[in-house]
Amino acid sequence: MILWMNGNYISEDDAAISPFDHGYLYGLSFFEKFRTYKGQVVLFQEHYHRLITKLNQFHIEMPYSVPEILRVIKDLTKKANNQDGLFYLTVSAGNNNLQMQFQSSYKEPNVCIIRREIFPGERGREKSAKWLEMKGTYTLHENRYLGSLEIEQLDNTEGFFLSQRGIITEGITSNVFFAKDGVLYTPSIATGITPGITRQWVINTAKQIGYRVVEDLFIRQDLEDAYECFVTNSIEELVPISNIDNIHFLGKDGTIYQRLHQAYIDEILRTVKKGE
Repeated sequence: MILWMNGNYISEDDAAISPFDHGYLYGLSFFEKFRTYKGQVVLFQEHYHRLITKLNQFHIEMPYSVPEILRVIKDLTKKANNQDGLFYLTVSAGNNNLQMQFQSSYKEPNVCIIRREIFPGERGREKSAKWLEMKGTYTLHENRYLGSLEIEQLDNTEGFFLSQRGIITEGITSNVFFAKDGVLYTPSIATGITPGITRQWVINTAKQIGYRVVEDLFIRQDLEDAYECFVTNSIEELVPISNIDNIHFLGKDGTIYQRLHQAYIDEILRTVKKGE
């Protein structure tokens, strides 16, 4: 595997960071994950903006611009015989001493882009879902990992997290949507969920189409009373949910899901055409 790190193309065997990197020591590291379509990234500006927003909050300076990052993605794609792939853009704060005294800004972060093969499943293939309970003493990523241990096959089943107060939050790898009587519902950012790029695209597009979108706090009964349910992420796009436990939904036959998924496919086609 060839990857790019701090301006150089290197093999995975040569990839390393210092044990003094504050991403390694204190978790000051942020990433974006996305895929390519004929070499193009859908909604890349939004991914980059989300990453920069996080970096700015922690005073980590990003030394590479959008055109520079896109050039690396293009180069890594060429090195893979122009096959589309799954990309990880990671920025780690950089080196400092061991003391818990953070510097005012990190001017030399470690920036890495990794590409791996992607094996996309059938577009529109349904998944089932299962309720999971978040552990209050763990971070978001720790809960996701622990939740994944309770799911036998994430390719076929998504876990939906309930907070300790019984509020729906998000999936292990996705944001959650459900619909009833022509209204689209999704958990509010106030629940602490990841502000997904595809999630926001769905919200904006649904409103443009004419659907009412409600972002709020919901309990499991709200979702179980819905007609439709689907999840979103940048890799799998929009995925219809057929059932959660013994509660069944319309799955891929849901009207709102179908309209939004087709709109997302159109977004992909526009992105590819623009990049030609």
